[in-house]
Parts: sequence; C-alpha cells; structure tokens
Amino acid sequence: MTDLTQAEADALLVMHKRRLESRPYQLPDLGGRLFVPLESLDAREAFTLDISRGRINLAKGSYQHRARQTVILARLDFGGAPHRNPDEAEIGVPHLHLYREGFADKWAFPVPPDRFRTLGDRWDLLTDFMRFCAVVEPPEFDRSLFA
Repeated sequence: MTDLTQAEADALLVMHKRRLESRPYQLPDLGGRLFVPLESLDAREAFTLDISRGRINLAKGSYQHRARQTVILARLDFGGAPHRNPDEAEIGVPHLHLYREGFADKWAFPVPPDRFRTLGDRWDLLTDFMRFCAVVEPPEFDRSLFA
C-alpha cells in the first residue's frame, strides 16, 4: 500500500481529471462493481472511479475515487450502516470517507450539504461526487440503466 502525506492526498483530490475513454459505461447490476479509468489533464497521474452496488439492499452502494491504484482519496457510502470512526464517533448515512495521513480511509464525515444536492438520488450523488473529486471531463454513463 502506498502511503501519501496529507498534502499529497489533498493535491491529488483537487487535481482536475478527465475520462480516458469516450464510450458510455453501463452501471453495475446488483452486487456488481465498475472501475472507470481517469487521468490528470497533463496525463501524469492515473486515477480510478469505482462504482459499487449492494447485492441484497437495492439502496446500498458506494462511489470511490482512487489514486496510484490503491490509495482511496474519497469514498461516498450510501444506503448502508452508519460508520464508527477511530475516535468511536458514529457517522450516519450517507457519509463521506476522506484520506487522512496515517489512517487511510478509516475516517468518515457527514456529507457536506453545500457540495451534494440531493442525498436520496443516486444519479445526483454520482455527479456531485465526480464534481467533488474534480472530474472535469466525466465519463459517460448509460443513465437509462441507472435503476
């Protein structure tokens, strides 16, 4: 696992990213995952957008943004259980995990209402999550399959 300083992780999160492919992606079925490659605008850094759906709970899922293959910079969990942080504080759902030096993605925070429009709409959550992660040229998705 690659450890980053907090300054490196923060810089990677706000770095502008673009899709690598212009084809539309099909969103995953129940229990499925989709891995979408992204890159920085100067093509020096590679990133991944992961989209996961729950297997049994239709409302459960997560959107995750990774750098350097394994480093989770941000993850938005929705429809599941609350999260307990290392300090024992419980964070409700949805919640946003952010990289913290020395803790990786073990800390979760309430979703900032000024950055996420509609918490109950998975499409809005995805578009807001990509915006939060500075994806300025987002991948295309077949939205008709977003059920």
